[in-house]
Amino acid sequence: MGTSRTWTGTVALVVALLAFGRRHAEAGCAEKGHCCPGRDSTCTSIGWRINRAYGTCFCDEACKLTGDCCYDYVQACPAVPCIAGEWSHWSGCAEQCKPNFRMRTRSIQQEPKNGGEACPPLEERAGCLEYITYEGQDCGKEHVPAFITSSEYNKERTKRGVNPNWSSEPEDSRSYCVEFKTESLSPHCSVENRPYARWMQYLREGYTVCVTCQPPAMHTSTLRCSGDGINADGSKILHWQAVGNPSCYGTWKKVQKLEECSCPLVHSFIFT
Repeated sequence: MGTSRTWTGTVALVVALLAFGRRHAEAGCAEKGHCCPGRDSTCTSIGWRINRAYGTCFCDEACKLTGDCCYDYVQACPAVPCIAGEWSHWSGCAEQCKPNFRMRTRSIQQEPKNGGEACPPLEERAGCLEYITYEGQDCGKEHVPAFITSSEYNKERTKRGVNPNWSSEPEDSRSYCVEFKTESLSPHCSVENRPYARWMQYLREGYTVCVTCQPPAMHTSTLRCSGDGINADGSKILHWQAVGNPSCYGTWKKVQKLEECSCPLVHSFIFT
């Protein structure tokens, strides 16, 4: 009778120990309720790691880099990517009457968690050039070289807001296009990879490009854009500069003036 009781007690103890051992071995982030940001050496549990080792495992974001996460880290602490809001409208140029930058921003709506995808850039800049001073005076005649930018800029530029002298003119009624053959350019153009400045990569030596002249880059008196080279013959070397990167510049020769551009979009630009 005593032997039977002892045997039963021993079996119960072994079962209890096995159950405890199983629970202990399977302990992880969920059981501990751990999901710690950054690197936290105290954010630990005991159990199997994702690298199949047993012992102390971690439930902090850094464990994905060090490879010592608890086996259930991915399930218990799912990655949450950064979520950024919509871009704001482009600002005006930082300065009037000289090549400069316009800017737009966006905010973070959801911070990344548990190793989720990091936040994208929250600020972008693009080249611009405005021809009206804060006092309303026209300063476009100060520019002699051809300052150019992507044709996409025109979508952001409001004629009425920049130069009220054009408010009564039908949109693009006086615009024209000039074809140029690029003779030379600095090496800084081809390596430009910033957002809204990658258009500079399409400037290539020997290529024909189209540049549109339209308000407000067009002078109200001459109805022309600075640096358009209309009065130059096809042998004259003319200079241009990309607005947004003063290190991207070069020379070209005028091919012809057109009422409408015929170049592909990637080789079409506007005078700024």
